[in-house]
Amino acid sequence: MWSRHKTYQRQNMFLVFFVFGLVLVCIFTRLGYLMMYRADYYGVRAKELHERERKIKAERGKILDRNGNLLAGNRSVSTISVIHSQMKEPEKVISVLSKELGMSEEVIRKKVEKVSSREKVKSNVDKETSDRIRNCKLAGVTVDEDYKREYKYDSLASKVLGFTGGDNQGIIGLEVTYEDYLKGQDGSILTMTTAFGTEIENGAEERVEPIPGWTLNTSLDLTIMEYVDQVAETLLKKKNAKSVEIIVMNPKNGEIYAMTSVPEFNLNDPYTLLEESTGLTDKQKNEKLNAMWRNGCVSDTYEPGSTFKILTTAAALEKGVVKMTDRFQCPGYKMVEDRRIRCHKTTGHGSESFLDGIKNSCNPVFIEVGARVGVKSFFEELSIFGALKKTGIDVPGEAVTIMHKEENVEAVELATISFGQSFQLSPIRLLTCAASIINGGKSITPHFGVSVKSADGTMMKRFSYPEGDTVVTKETSDLVREALGKVVSEGTGKNAGVKGYTVGAKTGTSQKLPRGNGKYIASTIGFAPVEDPQVIALVRIDEPEGLYYGGTVAAPGISTLYTNVLPYLLDKE
Repeated sequence: MWSRHKTYQRQNMFLVFFVFGLVLVCIFTRLGYLMMYRADYYGVRAKELHERERKIKAERGKILDRNGNLLAGNRSVSTISVIHSQMKEPEKVISVLSKELGMSEEVIRKKVEKVSSREKVKSNVDKETSDRIRNCKLAGVTVDEDYKREYKYDSLASKVLGFTGGDNQGIIGLEVTYEDYLKGQDGSILTMTTAFGTEIENGAEERVEPIPGWTLNTSLDLTIMEYVDQVAETLLKKKNAKSVEIIVMNPKNGEIYAMTSVPEFNLNDPYTLLEESTGLTDKQKNEKLNAMWRNGCVSDTYEPGSTFKILTTAAALEKGVVKMTDRFQCPGYKMVEDRRIRCHKTTGHGSESFLDGIKNSCNPVFIEVGARVGVKSFFEELSIFGALKKTGIDVPGEAVTIMHKEENVEAVELATISFGQSFQLSPIRLLTCAASIINGGKSITPHFGVSVKSADGTMMKRFSYPEGDTVVTKETSDLVREALGKVVSEGTGKNAGVKGYTVGAKTGTSQKLPRGNGKYIASTIGFAPVEDPQVIALVRIDEPEGLYYGGTVAAPGISTLYTNVLPYLLDKE
C-alpha cells in the first residue's frame, strides 16, 4: 500500500513539473517572439503611452482684392484647456479661469473635475487675457496658440467672402470654395508624460511646425466694392426695399469686381441676426440665419422682365428673322390666341422700327419677334447663350434657371418669354448672358478666384475658367451694343447715362407672383463704353415702395455707380 502511494506522489510531482515547464517554455517563446519580431511595434506603443500630442494651429490664408488690399486675415488668439491629472490647486484654477474668461465657476468646475487627458475650456481667447492666464503659471492649465478669422471691413461683400466656424473651417462663400487652399496644415508638439499621463517638466519635446494656408488673390476691387455698397444702401433706404442686389463685372473675362446683396451681415459677428428676434426656437433661428447669409445675386431667381429683351434681340438677329429697320405696329397691346397682352404704354407706340421697339421696350414688338424666331430656334439660342444652365461661378449655392419645358411652350408662353416673364433665372446668370452678347460674342465664366500664393509669396496656382465659345457673331454683338447705347441716349434708359461716357443699358420691371399683389422687381443692366465694353453691371431692387419702374428707380443706380466707377476704371494713367 505504502509503495503504491509513493509511486502516485512521484507521478503527480512529475505532472506538476511537466506542466510548469511547459508554461515556462510558452512564456519564454512568446517573450522571444515579442522581443525579436514585435519590438518595433511595441516600442512605438510604449512611446505613445508616454507622449501627449498638442496641435499647433496653422494660420489660415489671407483673402486679398485685385490690388493686394486685405479683405480677410487673422488675429492671434488662444485656446485654454485643463489637464485633470496635472491639477494641483483646482480651486485656484477655477477662480482664476472664471474671472479671466467671464465664465461661471460651475461651468469651469465641471471641466476641471472631468477625468480626461485634456478638456478644452474656451477658444478664441484674446492675447491679453491668455497672457494673464499664462503668467499665473497654474499647474494643469495649458494656453495654446490659435488664430481667429478677422474681416477688415465687417459687412462689405459678406455674402461673397463668407466666414469660418469655430475650428476655422469655411462656412459659406469664398471661404468654403477655396477651403483646401486657405486652411493650411496644423503642426504639433509631442510632450513626454508619466505612466499616469502627467506631463514631465523639462521633458524632451518634438515639435512639427504648422504650414500656413495659401493667400487667395481675387478679382474683387475694394474701391468699386465701396462704391457699390454706398449705392445699394442708398437705394435700399430710399425705396424701403426688401433687398438690393448689384453686380459689377468685366464682360471680357468674367472677373467680378464687386457683388452685394444688401442688407449684408457683419462677418465678424455672423450669428447675430440683423433684426431683433426673441423667443425663437433653434430651428427658427437657423432658418433666419440661412436667409440672412443667402446671396441673392447667385442663389435667388426672378422674372427678369425687359432686361431679358437683350437675349431675345440677339436670338432674332442670329436667326436672321429681323432687321433693325423692320417696321412694327403697336396699338398698346398684342392679341396672342385669346390673350390680350398689354404694352407698358397703353395708348401704344404706333408705327415703329425694331430699333425703336428696343428703345421703347415695346412688348408687342418683342412678342412678334419672338414668334418669328419660333419655339425650337428660341430654345436653341437660349442653350447657346448658356441661359438654361448654371454659370459655374466659384461660390456655392448657385440657382438653376426655372424655364418651361420646350415641348410645353405654346404661343402664349413664347410671347411672355420673349419679353422676360413666366420663367425665372438668377441675376448672375442674366448678367453673364448679357456680357457674352455685348463683348463681341464670346462666352465667359463669372468668377472671383484669380490665383493662390504661399505665405512667402510664391505663386502656387493660377485659376482658369471656361471661356471663348462663340455665343453670337461679332456683327450681332455690334448691333446689340449700338441699340442698347441708343436705349440710353434716346430711349427708356436715359436715367442710366453718365456725362462724358457712352453707356448702353436695358431696363426692366417685373411683377412678383401672385399677379396683382402690388409687388415688383425693378432692374437695369448697364455697360460702358458702348464702343468697347470694359465693365457691365446689374442693379436689381426687390419690392421698391412708390415708383417701381426699372427705368425710374434702377437706372439712376447705374448712373450713380458709373459716375464713380468709370473714371476709376477707364481714366487710370
